[in-house]
Amino acid sequence: MTSKPIKDTDRTVTIEQHQTVFRGAIWDIQRDTFTIADTDDPMTREYIQHPGAVAIVAVDQQQRVVLINQYRHPVGQDCWEIPAGLCDVSGESQLGTAQRELAEETDLVAEDWSILIDHYPSSGSSTEAIRIFLAQDLRPVPQTRRHQRADEEAHLTIHRIPLDEVLEAILDGRVRNSNAVAGVMATHLVLNSGHQQRSTELS
Repeated sequence: MTSKPIKDTDRTVTIEQHQTVFRGAIWDIQRDTFTIADTDDPMTREYIQHPGAVAIVAVDQQQRVVLINQYRHPVGQDCWEIPAGLCDVSGESQLGTAQRELAEETDLVAEDWSILIDHYPSSGSSTEAIRIFLAQDLRPVPQTRRHQRADEEAHLTIHRIPLDEVLEAILDGRVRNSNAVAGVMATHLVLNSGHQQRSTELS
């Protein structure tokens, strides 16, 4: 057993070939051939080159979580999710992206922000890294300044569900969005177990 705290760490490998095999509207597919050690036979892996994303667990004073219900075409379902979005605006900080996405998807702003967790939703197939924030002290965006939602977002609905009810739905397998699962469980620890969250000033 290691005496050091566990932590994901960087590793440099020998990349023999790197190519873009598909260029998409949102992300590309990369193919790398590489070796981890000199004695390895070369291995080839394909993965999504992703810009990264943020997600937000917004909780009101009654410990209700702001959820959206939105159609997701790859799984063919109306999915319960927390607000989230891509980090695809040049120069925008992760916190700035989270604040913008919360306003655009839920018509809310928050005065109190902290970092809940960072996670890789599928590290074997994508470079996607997601930071999940906890947002509290909520208030509505004025009606005249609200974002006009389009595409799938034009059909989403916004709900406030008690934290314990959302947690139960996750444990029962009724809510499966990875950001919602990770974020709501982390929020439950922070709000009910005294676990210390990180400042938004930390990287």
